[in-house]
Amino acid sequence: MIFATAFAVVACQSSDKSQTNNTKDKTETQTVKERIANSIPDRYDDYGETKPADYYVKADGFDYDYNSLNYKLVWSDEFDYEGLPDESKWTYDIGKGQGGWGNGELQKYTDKGNAWVKDGKLTIELRKEQDEFGKDMYTSARIKTKGKADFRYGKFEIKAKLPKGKGTWPAIWMLPSSTTEYGGWPMSGEIDIMEHVGYLQNIIHSNVHCQKYNGLDGSNKGWAKKVEGVSEEFHTYGFEWLPDKLIFTVDGETIFTYDPDEYVGNSKNVTKDEWPFDKEFHLIMNIAYGGSWGGSSGTDDECLPQQMQVDYVRVYQSDVISALAEKEK
Repeated sequence: MIFATAFAVVACQSSDKSQTNNTKDKTETQTVKERIANSIPDRYDDYGETKPADYYVKADGFDYDYNSLNYKLVWSDEFDYEGLPDESKWTYDIGKGQGGWGNGELQKYTDKGNAWVKDGKLTIELRKEQDEFGKDMYTSARIKTKGKADFRYGKFEIKAKLPKGKGTWPAIWMLPSSTTEYGGWPMSGEIDIMEHVGYLQNIIHSNVHCQKYNGLDGSNKGWAKKVEGVSEEFHTYGFEWLPDKLIFTVDGETIFTYDPDEYVGNSKNVTKDEWPFDKEFHLIMNIAYGGSWGGSSGTDDECLPQQMQVDYVRVYQSDVISALAEKEK
């Protein structure tokens, strides 16, 4: 997760639904540095230089026709059942984690009661409760595919409606299923397909964390997009993971790309050999509360409970890329 400074305080009230997310003049992007400056330019990299949307530099040794990848559905959860999340596909992180999951978060994750499937949707609920001693506490759910479905390359699509309210911090993201080769965080990477903080309503963030960019020294690599009605309507958050590029989308529109050529260099002397996005990762979905980013403008318990609903999760892969990946081993 990344760190950000506080901007405007957003109340629980939803935004005007008459504004549509498909209007071109509402489609805006922003980087971490420009978020801090509270401006939302059209498209920039972390150093303020313009970069075209099709800026994809091929990694060494990978040659393929992007228009002939012929993706096929290989894994999905359509949530067309009722009860707890399918245990053949999902498992849970539980508890409060070390240091509030490393971010000073306030919630305790449970494996019962805070996540369920009904009416074709997965619901993850953040709520305020009381513990056995009558003390206030916050509970939520964090589900993941680790050990059930671990992925290397592919196209990921998640259609979701987000919670709102100051302090809420929903995320759809990925972590490495093993850190043996590159080491612990951030060396083995993190992929944030979608993050949202309640005090910045209708701003969607996508980020990568790695040795070169990780926030520990103030460096980050990420973009943001203004999307109206994220808590009132379902939007599709996408990520295309190729050997030579990472592509992040919202409702089918590319908002951020990252490739190995951008990864190398700087004072950390990182090389392409240390590019961590060539190993298996797993999907994670959760709602956090408070913490270093979600709570940087405070929290508002009056907004609780809050829910993230997910219509589907779909993963596609290409035989072309799978064959290249096998040759790479």
